[in-house]
Amino acid sequence: MPIMIGQSQAIVAVRAQLQRFAACDVQVLIEGETGTGKEVAAREIHYASARRDFPFVPVNCGAIPDSLIESELFGHGRGAFTDAKVAQPGLVDHARGGTLFLDEVDALSAKGQVTLLRFLQDSEYRPVGGGAMRTSDARIIAATNSCLARQVEAGRFRQDLQYRLNALYLHLPPLREREGDVALLAQHFLHAVAIRLHGPFKHWSEPAMAALQAHAWPGNVRELDNVALRAYMCSDDAIVGLTALATADPAFIGPRPQPRRRANEPELGFRVAKTRAIHQFEHDYLVQLMQRASGNISAAARLSGTERRQLGKLLVKHGIGIKAFRTRQ
Repeated sequence: MPIMIGQSQAIVAVRAQLQRFAACDVQVLIEGETGTGKEVAAREIHYASARRDFPFVPVNCGAIPDSLIESELFGHGRGAFTDAKVAQPGLVDHARGGTLFLDEVDALSAKGQVTLLRFLQDSEYRPVGGGAMRTSDARIIAATNSCLARQVEAGRFRQDLQYRLNALYLHLPPLREREGDVALLAQHFLHAVAIRLHGPFKHWSEPAMAALQAHAWPGNVRELDNVALRAYMCSDDAIVGLTALATADPAFIGPRPQPRRRANEPELGFRVAKTRAIHQFEHDYLVQLMQRASGNISAAARLSGTERRQLGKLLVKHGIGIKAFRTRQ
């Protein structure tokens, strides 16, 4: 059963709501920014409900041509149109007894909205090309990355359809509002990549994790998943550092973020500030050095007048891999 991973108060509240929705067999509308996990939430509702042994059928409403909306949803009979050589069931048939997940429901055309509304009113439909009326008890869960109420106000979405879909409502919080979940998810995704690729398990360096936690994540959980995959691939070491992270995503190129000072925490003393400044200098110097040496440690040692072994220890300390620099040759 898929679950939403997180320990923040925001996601704990969402998961409790998902469990309540699973026990109430009516339509659900899920809203949230791109990448917040709307399909994962829909699947969690489905697999926690009495419908778990029946199909979960996802469909991207934005990918269905307007001319095929009825055929896609309700199927068609043989000879219904030129290429209909055999009868085909629709998505509503496939989801019978289970859940039909309508992603990007706001992308439906005016015709598509009318078609869906007619089905939701009495759960009856007729396949394209005729035949007897049929019924389906598929549960509808719809999702959108926009505010459906505002779409209604703008005249782009039918209010009566919004009412039908919005029997139960769930808003998924963006990742930037899920305090503490970035670190948990970042390590989870790094672990998942290792399993998927049958490779060694890796961990984030402290500077890399600080950069991850300081990032705004406009693409939310999906963006973090992709960054973890690319950073894993860019690192030769067991510790995924800032260099691999910056290679994985240019958004992480630049000064390292400083840890946030907690409320009532005193200002840094001179020694602590000095230690952090030295650490920052070492990291920036090593990155520039390895760029000049194209990832060759021996050449970098000669350029810096440092012993090769000592330079290697410094690179490990700062979580800086050499593969990324070699690929730039």
